[in-house]
Amino acid sequence: MPSEIITLQLGQCGNQIGFEFWKRLCLEHGISPSGVLEDFANDGLDRKDVFFYQADDDHYIPRAVLLDLEPRVINTIMGSVYSKLYNPENVYLSKHGGGAGNNWASGYSQGEKLQEEVFDIIDREADGSDSLEGFILCHSIAGGTGSGMGSFIMERLADRYPKKLIQTFSVFPNQDEISDVVVQPYNSMLTLKRLTTAADSVVVLDNTALNRIACDRLHIQNPSFSQINNLVSTIMSVSTTTLRYPSYMNNNLIGLTAPLIPTPQLHFLMTGYTPLTSDSDINTQQQVNVRKTTVLDVMRRLLQPKNMMVSTGPDKSNHHCYISILNIIQGEVDPTQVHKSLQRIRDRKMAQFIPWGPTSIQVALSRSSPYVQSNHRVSGLMLANHTSICSLFERALNQYDKLRKRGAFLDQFRREDIFKDDLNELDESRETVDCLVQEYEAATREDYMQFSVKRGNGQADSKSEDSRSKTSAGS
Repeated sequence: MPSEIITLQLGQCGNQIGFEFWKRLCLEHGISPSGVLEDFANDGLDRKDVFFYQADDDHYIPRAVLLDLEPRVINTIMGSVYSKLYNPENVYLSKHGGGAGNNWASGYSQGEKLQEEVFDIIDREADGSDSLEGFILCHSIAGGTGSGMGSFIMERLADRYPKKLIQTFSVFPNQDEISDVVVQPYNSMLTLKRLTTAADSVVVLDNTALNRIACDRLHIQNPSFSQINNLVSTIMSVSTTTLRYPSYMNNNLIGLTAPLIPTPQLHFLMTGYTPLTSDSDINTQQQVNVRKTTVLDVMRRLLQPKNMMVSTGPDKSNHHCYISILNIIQGEVDPTQVHKSLQRIRDRKMAQFIPWGPTSIQVALSRSSPYVQSNHRVSGLMLANHTSICSLFERALNQYDKLRKRGAFLDQFRREDIFKDDLNELDESRETVDCLVQEYEAATREDYMQFSVKRGNGQADSKSEDSRSKTSAGS
């Protein structure tokens, strides 16, 4: 029985990456832009029901809810050739259409006011699932709707569906560019608190790294939003292949995430993918340079920092380490090659692991879609839990502190109910993120388990227990 997953797309960024994700899923499952199964799509070995359901006329509809406070992106989606793919009742646009003004507090407050209408859609979609396993939420942490309304919805989902998994694909802002969103550090801090306390698994998509990879690996000098979103959709689709083309392991969301997250607080994941090929490379000189790919070559490249979709900066003290790794390998793969490759990686100590746990490298062999031509014999996605991700949170803390010390741009937050009386929510969010950094730093040390006990992780323990109980049973 499939364990269904509902995708929630929030704000401009969330809807853009969600749109690319659904386009890719349609290609991989042989579904036309209007939801009709193509004549050639008779393979029958995939599980479409995880992400789609069939209408009475047999056309496929995504288990997706599209939410935004301003109409531009959703209107673009609904004006495209994919307009008939979605259930129009699952598309929610704020009636005044003014957006959240890149303000977390405005997005959160509007989420609160609109919760009845929004959760009518989510609850109806959940009730229509036979065996709902969880939710995937696509959003950005820097703007107003994806961060603020996204935070509110995450909290309510955790309350209303305590036994369902909440996984997010969270886009972090580009640190190499000066943002035109002056309150971005506040927005990021407030959202990070909810990602820490309400989500079970967060796949971090760092715009700094995505732009670097597009330039260095795909040879695109000035990558467009569309090209970056295409990169993100690759990560999203490959990370769900074991759910859609199941084998004996990692064939549901909890089976995918549980080996990666040994303790509940440490649930922020980074990704790497190789080999990368841009759509524009096809039929160009770049194709001449396609190399021979082997399992060992792919697994070794996945461990290289330049292939990671998170910019963590240099580890000067060389103390950061992997907590766990899951490699999803696609293509022509002999399982004995996997065993030999793992042995080679261990023997050569290509990856440094936590001192308080086992060397956890898992490999999932996944089928590729028979309907999408690949340029490579073997390709791989790495989902990794690595302690260096805390440097991303440290950067967010530093940017927040600079702004907060000056008391800058706080008036637009005070206008909303959540900040009307005081600014405690900002300071509590900072404390939560600071504790998260300390947790990841502690995970590099041998005494980490004692550290967790000393911190009185009663809350974390109960969250861990709750995570273990999250099955596809009804909430």
